[in-house]
Amino acid sequence: MVCDILIIGGDGDLAFRKLYPALYHLDLDACLPPCVRIVSVSRTPAPEEGFAARVRSKFESFAGMKTLDDAVWQRFAARLSHMALNATSEAQLVRLRNEVFTDPARDLIVYLATPPAIFAPICQSLWAVGLVRPNMRIVIEKPLGHDQESFRQINESLASLFSEEQIYRIDHYLGKETVQNLLAMRFANALFEPLWNSNYIDHVQITAAETVGVEGRWQFYDEAGALRDMVQNHLLQLLCLVAMEPPASLASWAVHDEKLKVLRSLAPMTRRDVEDCTVRGQYVAGSSGGQSVPGYTQEAGAKPVSHTETFVAIKARINNWRWAGVPFYLRTGKRMHKRFSEIVIQFNEVPHAIFGEQVPLGGANRLVIRLQPEEGIRLHLLNKVPGLDDAMPLELVSLNLSLSDVFTTRRVPDAYERLLLDVMRSSSTLFMRADQVEAAWQWVDGIVAGWHKSMLRPVPYAAGSWGPTESIALIARDGRHWQE
Repeated sequence: MVCDILIIGGDGDLAFRKLYPALYHLDLDACLPPCVRIVSVSRTPAPEEGFAARVRSKFESFAGMKTLDDAVWQRFAARLSHMALNATSEAQLVRLRNEVFTDPARDLIVYLATPPAIFAPICQSLWAVGLVRPNMRIVIEKPLGHDQESFRQINESLASLFSEEQIYRIDHYLGKETVQNLLAMRFANALFEPLWNSNYIDHVQITAAETVGVEGRWQFYDEAGALRDMVQNHLLQLLCLVAMEPPASLASWAVHDEKLKVLRSLAPMTRRDVEDCTVRGQYVAGSSGGQSVPGYTQEAGAKPVSHTETFVAIKARINNWRWAGVPFYLRTGKRMHKRFSEIVIQFNEVPHAIFGEQVPLGGANRLVIRLQPEEGIRLHLLNKVPGLDDAMPLELVSLNLSLSDVFTTRRVPDAYERLLLDVMRSSSTLFMRADQVEAAWQWVDGIVAGWHKSMLRPVPYAAGSWGPTESIALIARDGRHWQE
């Protein structure tokens, strides 16, 4: 694997917080061959000398990276270089080609850690100076447009220069160990797959809750909102992995084909569906972590009035034989009571309860797949309470598979580590194919259109709460409740 890694926007927050730490850990785990070079470029007029020392100073501010292996750091630092230039300028990129990327036989990975608005001019400039070649791969971050039409425009500009096999649309959720483990749990074990259908599953919940607000990105977030920022990509990708049929193999095309079928089977949201099956919310001032926090329109740089949602709850349905009649409840929000991301598979009640009133309320089995903060899987089962009671009381207990507890000698890698390594391996299974992104936008655009037609504004919820009371009612109307 002889390759160079070019990070455009290499002086930004994403690069320092995620990309360089991930690459360092790949080096630590001996996953980077000695020949791999990491080149950062940015418009920032920063000194090109001493860039490695700057990366290390950033590392030392991150939890878990205060103690580095000196030998590995020296090796990693020798790979790093930085150039201050404008990647949209052909004249400046010529310097990069002539001074750094002189060998066309070396694979080139280009990571666009930049705003999507400049994807096209950067790619055009890369092509114009001869850096676009068959052994080049390009990685792009979300947001990939703000609707189906804008995504098509972005994709067409990329497709005019690259083949689909060269484009890696990254979603960091797909790199999480527990998300990958969904495939193993479902398709490597005989226990779950026979039960993975409407005959045995009552409903599915997918939640991504954050305690933070917009963190200084108010203008960007106000143009996106929770639906576009989280549901269109992260939550729908998780839904696909839960609901997809067994692929023919783990080849990227096979997995992508099955995920696409799920997205195309999502029941379209009519105006009436949007009114009955979605909730929009926006946080107002409240308390988080024992501290008073401002409301969304009181954040730094905010406008006094905004109709952008910071919370979304959706009841979705999949129109196919496996999932007919099984609702999928999706929920995401900022300034929530607790930070966690998880998938809950709620199984049906037993057909005949011979234990009568000894079965606790909500005693049906459920499988909880926790993605963050701690990754793990819990299977909740009814168990007899120890003792001599004649009535045999039951209690819901859990079989807990915590990755950190089971694999005590193995470090759980960050999602970006796996994804960057897969790009180097030319494996796109954990990335998004263009037709998937377009199908996801088509479904989300239907919700946005319904909101506009019905003039549904976000309802307020206090920061530090579990979201609007309307979201509780959304699931309670079906006789169910959110797992919290």
